[in-house]
Amino acid sequence: MDDRNMAPLKRTPLFALHEASGGKMVPFAGYTMPVQFAAGVLQEHLHTRAEAGLFDVSHMGQLRLRGDGVADALEALVPGDIRSLAPGRMRYTQFTNQAGGILDDLMVTNAGDHLFLVINAACKEADIAHMQDNLPPHIGMEILDDAALIALQGPAAAAVLERFAPGVAAMKFMSSAAMRVKDANCIVSRCGYTGEDGFEISVEAADAPALATALLAEAEVMPIGLGARDSLRLEAGLCLYGHDIDETTTPVEADLAWSIGKRRRQEGGFPGDAVIRQQITEGAPRKRVGLRPEGRAPAREGTAITDGTGGNIGTVTSGGFGPTVGGPVSMGYVASEFANTGTAVELMVRGKAMPAQVVDLPFTPQRYYRG
Repeated sequence: MDDRNMAPLKRTPLFALHEASGGKMVPFAGYTMPVQFAAGVLQEHLHTRAEAGLFDVSHMGQLRLRGDGVADALEALVPGDIRSLAPGRMRYTQFTNQAGGILDDLMVTNAGDHLFLVINAACKEADIAHMQDNLPPHIGMEILDDAALIALQGPAAAAVLERFAPGVAAMKFMSSAAMRVKDANCIVSRCGYTGEDGFEISVEAADAPALATALLAEAEVMPIGLGARDSLRLEAGLCLYGHDIDETTTPVEADLAWSIGKRRRQEGGFPGDAVIRQQITEGAPRKRVGLRPEGRAPAREGTAITDGTGGNIGTVTSGGFGPTVGGPVSMGYVASEFANTGTAVELMVRGKAMPAQVVDLPFTPQRYYRG
């Protein structure tokens, strides 16, 4: 491949801080991002579960949608109930296609006079084009290219952030508010991608390094790279777009039907609604499940799942070692008749059949703050 024809990697506003902190930088979704720091993936993972980890997620897309009927307009593209979102509340949903497949998953916040969206880095340009092509012309879109996004995750996250933004510890899970954090204007959301309590902080790029530096100076906080972010979300049973969900998987197959509210199930009105609503009523042909292999060898993405007689019943979509669990964990899709908890299956690891069992997700308890 001729590298001269490849677009140069972008840098987040925290790039210099990552380098100064000893981050090992790798290409990811068009950006150069830290995969780990000096402590290493294992210690970063365990530290986030025990105290607080700071993640740079500025590669994600952030944008605002405005205009009369903006919630109804967005509902024409997603199965989530956006119309009922109260001000300051947020919701997880998906862009779907006409076959019910997932184009991307996203977070939508009712910010009062507009909707605030966070979309995946790898799908950013496609998502924006999709909305530009399909939203009514009176709906305005503001792409926040000059905004960073920082995630503070872990059981100590609220106590740490409270020192810089008094009152933030009282926020409820899946809520969002504009506030000052230290000396910066921010949008703070109580959510995350680790299964732990925590926050995502949208901040102007110019203010991001000083804010991140201040948070890292707190005794409980450690910088965390992409490696631990992946193992944390896997243990929490959370999907990674392009791996566990994509255009060939529906929200029902992905075990995400909980994100589709009663009104949307009844009324439809989103791409692929006939397929998705039928699967909600009658069941999907396959289902995303948790898998616990026996022994210590992890079953990684692409591993075939068989029924014990050699018959292929599915594929692993994410897998690795779970530091909190203390052993290998995987997620994947199996034919629905094999999706019941406790079902014995085999995973074809390096040509050998490895016994495994279908288990409930998540692998480790989610500890979101419910108030």
